[in-house]
Amino acid sequence: MKISPKARMNRLFTNGGCLDVAIDHGVCNEPSFMVGLEDMPRVVDALIRARPDAIQMAYGQADLLQSRPEKGKPALVMRLDMGNPYNATRHRVMWSMLQNAEEPIIGALEMDAACVVVNLFMLPDEPEMFRQCVENISRVRAACHRYGMPLMIEPLVMLPNELRGGYQVDGDAEKIVTLVRLAAEMGADIIKADPTSDPNEFHRVVEAARVPVLVRGGGKEDLKTVLRKSAALLAQGAKGMVYGRNIYQHEKPGAVVRALMAMIHDGADGDAAWDVYNRG
Repeated sequence: MKISPKARMNRLFTNGGCLDVAIDHGVCNEPSFMVGLEDMPRVVDALIRARPDAIQMAYGQADLLQSRPEKGKPALVMRLDMGNPYNATRHRVMWSMLQNAEEPIIGALEMDAACVVVNLFMLPDEPEMFRQCVENISRVRAACHRYGMPLMIEPLVMLPNELRGGYQVDGDAEKIVTLVRLAAEMGADIIKADPTSDPNEFHRVVEAARVPVLVRGGGKEDLKTVLRKSAALLAQGAKGMVYGRNIYQHEKPGAVVRALMAMIHDGADGDAAWDVYNRG
């Protein structure tokens, strides 16, 4: 008998929207991602008080959220995989693997996660990494189906390393739409997608997905710019965001969370969200 993922999906999406704050960057093995995450208990405590819909973590840190007794605390989204495309220097062998290949979602079940997330990397001239991602998703999808666990797939179309160095996203709408369609074909319940370079093309990503689409944040930018871009993407049909560095590396992460929540759940535009942020 198939167990429905609906109950867990309801824990993520409040009135159809979701802000997932990603702090799973420890699996990336990239020092610049760790700025702001040095004291994880403090970070998690601050985010619980800010009350986003979800916090995205890996197994080894998830107890900081799930051991807390508060009702109404954010849902847990658990990262299941790790890889090495995040560094400025390209590695001789590029790889992506599940943290637990034998029982890929056992940790998520143990920690009562509301969702799991796995990457789908598309790097230039790295077909083996792409194959590994497809295999990872196939294993996780089967386990998710068995236990009613929603699967978030994160399609990432990357630029050649030599262009800008490191983990840089290609915002070409055609490439993003094509990879999002593949994620949909593989059975994603939620898709975490990169924004298109032209936000007005993002509706094509939403149409290809046929499941809720959350926008991936990527590198840290000026907050006012982030809010205005986010408003444009929500207007194109995104159901929310998965933002990390634009929240946890900010001087007032709680205020950023409140501004984004106002956009997702109250319909605030970029300027109104900026006002929410400035009110603290």
